[in-house]
Amino acid sequence: MVKLQLPNPGLEDRIPSHAELEVLEKEEADSRPKWDNKAQYMLTCIGFCVGLGNVWRFPYLCQSHGGGAFMIPFLILLVLEGIPLLHLEFAIGQRLRKGSVGVWSSIHPTLKGVGIAAMFVSFLVGLYYNTIIAWVMWYFFNSFQEPLPWSSCPLNDNQTDYIEECAKSSPVDYFWYRETLNISTSIGDSGSIQWWLLLCLTCAWGVLYVCTIRGIETTGKAVYVTSTLPYLVLTIFLIRGLTLKGSTSGIVYLFTPNVTELANPVTWLDAGAQVFYSFSLAFGGLISFSSYNSVHNNCEKDALIISVINGFTSVYAATVIYSIIGFRATERYDDCFDKNILTLMNAFDLPEGNVTQDNFEQMQQLCNATDPTIFASLKFETCNLETFLNDGVEGTGLAFIVFTEAITKMPVSPLWSILFFIMLFCLGLSSMFGNMEGVLVPLQDLKIIPPKVPKELVTGLICVGSYLIAFIFVLKSGNYWLALFDSFAGSIPLLIIAFFEMFSVVYIYGIDRFNKDIEFMIGHKPNIFWQVTWRVVSPLIMLVIFFFYFVVKVNEELLYSVWDPSYEEFPKTQKVEYPSWVYAIIVTLAGMPSLAIPVFAIYKAIRNFCQKKSDRTGLMISTSETSVNGNLKYSA
Repeated sequence: MVKLQLPNPGLEDRIPSHAELEVLEKEEADSRPKWDNKAQYMLTCIGFCVGLGNVWRFPYLCQSHGGGAFMIPFLILLVLEGIPLLHLEFAIGQRLRKGSVGVWSSIHPTLKGVGIAAMFVSFLVGLYYNTIIAWVMWYFFNSFQEPLPWSSCPLNDNQTDYIEECAKSSPVDYFWYRETLNISTSIGDSGSIQWWLLLCLTCAWGVLYVCTIRGIETTGKAVYVTSTLPYLVLTIFLIRGLTLKGSTSGIVYLFTPNVTELANPVTWLDAGAQVFYSFSLAFGGLISFSSYNSVHNNCEKDALIISVINGFTSVYAATVIYSIIGFRATERYDDCFDKNILTLMNAFDLPEGNVTQDNFEQMQQLCNATDPTIFASLKFETCNLETFLNDGVEGTGLAFIVFTEAITKMPVSPLWSILFFIMLFCLGLSSMFGNMEGVLVPLQDLKIIPPKVPKELVTGLICVGSYLIAFIFVLKSGNYWLALFDSFAGSIPLLIIAFFEMFSVVYIYGIDRFNKDIEFMIGHKPNIFWQVTWRVVSPLIMLVIFFFYFVVKVNEELLYSVWDPSYEEFPKTQKVEYPSWVYAIIVTLAGMPSLAIPVFAIYKAIRNFCQKKSDRTGLMISTSETSVNGNLKYSA
């Protein structure tokens, strides 16, 4: 077993002993927030971990990587990567009773950059995540209509035909790209602010502020609804979905394994990334949440329970989504067949009802034998259920295009639309609670804002600042900016932060000390599984994912999807290369959080070097003294 531990002078002075920890818990009982009960804590963590990605990214990855075959690497990496890091974050937060910045600076002053990096990621992800909630609210408000506004194309100004853009694409596409986003044809064409989205964005940040106004004291109440309602809605949709024609085709398609995909390294890479993101690791929020627990809370049990719930939710949500997608594919398949039947009937004056899906091929042969010339002039569409099922869309496309189209074909469609968008709203909002915690607590730890400033004002300033920056997402080019943030703000930086977290605890804080801490907190030492994964397996997996991800992105041409009605293959989106100036934005989004770690470490090293130099000249004559931020400074 790896026993390497780097020197860490002064650690004992920076962290409370086990005896001091119990005294500290009693002293902080009135001054520091705490959970009302265990259920509140668990629901908050589940709400943060289980988010929109479980509903729309996981099903897409299953569909694109061999269906049931994707479950194998997902479950393996969930055990070897997700659970160990989740347990580590819970345990270190509970032991040191601080937020992400406080925890890592206590372990070693040069590691404060890890907490700052996590704060940056939480802030950047929160910017665009709440914009998705604003989109959800827009669709929710529009769901109180019969028929739904995306169920048919609007008429043109002359009231003689449908609007051309809608006629060429579909009602759901038109409502999403034109009525909602009013999208431009490039990221460089910003256009004006869309006032209806700005109103929804205002509502989204307003609701978030009300829910987080006093930190866990208010979010702890909200999670009773936001963390449980999505499961109720998913169950209602599953029951409804199973009664629809073709739903089982979607579920069978989802879980039919294509084992050849297991040999594809990209499948394992995507599985590792999905495990990582679905747990909301390295954002700092989970560390803060666990710090409000009792010292002797069983954090190991918590990590296992939340991991099982998270994995189950991903599979359960995929089942629900693909029951609806199976229904949608069957409807499109039937529509396609009906068009072909109508073409044949009109050409040969066949009585209605004579041609069905079952006898269509025989009738084609009969008509071909009757009049080959007429038959040869007919154009039939290719109808293949597998093709319609394979028409996978991820992210916002799944929620705002695929699912909304399926809902329009259901009886009482406004009711299902309202339920669906309530579910998405709750999933998004409960995840935002963790993102806000990941920004608010580090700011307090860094003492950027004076302690006398009320928490309500600090939370309000964060919300207002984020809201103003998020104006970029309600421009005509807003969807392109959101996709850019989604691709780079929460990818590479999270991998880097997580690796440093695990490395810091195992090799700087010391795995033996960590084992004793856990034994003190829960009554027994971590078993061999935790030892092996923390020391070797999990860090190695993260390095491999980082390496392959980096190689794939470097060799990949950076393109983005543009909705352009003048594109020759419209309604397909056009793949366009990013303008050169966007690369500077990409470097900022991925680099700012990642570079916070080495930059702060270098700053700290230079500061310590200058301090030691001044000590030698006799300007400071002491073996150690406390710095302004509470860390011990050592002279030569």
